[in-house]
Amino acid sequence: MDDSQAGTDSPVSSTGRTTTRHRDVFTGLCSSGLRFSKDFLMMPPEEKLKYFTINAQDSEDKQRFDACIQDLVRCVALTRLVYGERHLKLAQAHARLAKAYLQFKGWGLQAQEHVIKARDHLPVCSSCRDEKLDVLLCLLSVNLTEGAASLLTDNLEEADSSLLKAEQIVEELHQQDVINQEEKRETRLEISSGLYRVYRRQNRPEEALNQCKKSLQLLKDCNQPEKTCAIYKDMAATEQDRGHMDRAIEHLSKAHAIAMSHNPEGLQGAQISHSLAMILSTAAEPHHNDAAAGQYFKQSLSAYRSSVGLQDPAFLTAQDDFCRFLLINGQQEKCMEIQRASLDSKRAAFGDLSVEVADTLQLIGSVEMTEGQMNQAHRTMTKCLKIQSLLHGPQHKKAKAVQRAVDMLERTTEVVERQQRQARRKKKV
Repeated sequence: MDDSQAGTDSPVSSTGRTTTRHRDVFTGLCSSGLRFSKDFLMMPPEEKLKYFTINAQDSEDKQRFDACIQDLVRCVALTRLVYGERHLKLAQAHARLAKAYLQFKGWGLQAQEHVIKARDHLPVCSSCRDEKLDVLLCLLSVNLTEGAASLLTDNLEEADSSLLKAEQIVEELHQQDVINQEEKRETRLEISSGLYRVYRRQNRPEEALNQCKKSLQLLKDCNQPEKTCAIYKDMAATEQDRGHMDRAIEHLSKAHAIAMSHNPEGLQGAQISHSLAMILSTAAEPHHNDAAAGQYFKQSLSAYRSSVGLQDPAFLTAQDDFCRFLLINGQQEKCMEIQRASLDSKRAAFGDLSVEVADTLQLIGSVEMTEGQMNQAHRTMTKCLKIQSLLHGPQHKKAKAVQRAVDMLERTTEVVERQQRQARRKKKV
């Protein structure tokens, strides 16, 4: 999307008139958006820049992110007009816009484009200490944004390089008393989190774990349980990647203990309990962990129910995982009871013609077949086939698999007799 088109969320009332605060700036609407008043158009660019800078911050505070980006685009153009090329102010304007694209829209390519422009406009050298420090602050923002944007665009080498540069700049800014200890800590946490993701995706587990350990050290005595839990979850995921299940369980158990002491019915606690249940149920000796896995599944479902509700995809996914666990452990009746009860919630959450509803019907039908309930299985599988065919087409492998099951069921004695009875009734009518 072109910068000039970014964002349309502007402070306009339901009648189309601008709010009181903007009546001196806007006169109403035109085909391309808000029309500026004549007085505002005649204002010097310095005043316009000041206005849009304040307005961008106001939009950010009110979470009107499209409007914020639109004003930041204007700030870039006005800053160039006021200060000219290769000026620190212009570099800062591009850096702010790059960060906004990344933070508010998740647009890595647009962020990288403005990061490059910010670098291009930075002064080559300066004899003024304050300006040197401002340049460093701008470079810090640029490198942090570039690191995160490069992760989004899968340029891992660039992400690594940018984040390591940011790490060096943070230390220098702290030594120069430009940022305080708390700001340094928060920025280093951001850097460590980014480097963890880089190293994990590069299959460098030891370095990824080292970044987690750095983060834990930074969080020590800070009373931030949610961040601490998230780091232990990252460590567990890394250990699980390389098959170290015992270590993964150890890290998840630490996260679980923190979450339970902080907010046992919260979303994070639900996610951690779910992860523990999954890893315990798929461990090398699952029967030794069945009781614990079942308990964690129940705990996660209770917390999901409290935090997000019965129709949330997270709850329904955990419920499906629990049902698979029940099936493996021979508890077909309980599994079927839960799956049948979940159909209405899945229809409400995903729609009648959804993969989730089709998969649930297929699971129910499969269990009905194994239990010898051929007529019921035929009805269930026929419903499933209709959805699969509409979703994927009759030639898709999923639809074909269900079609084979329906064909097989139609040859069973129970189904043949039922269909014959139905045919005789129709003839009588």
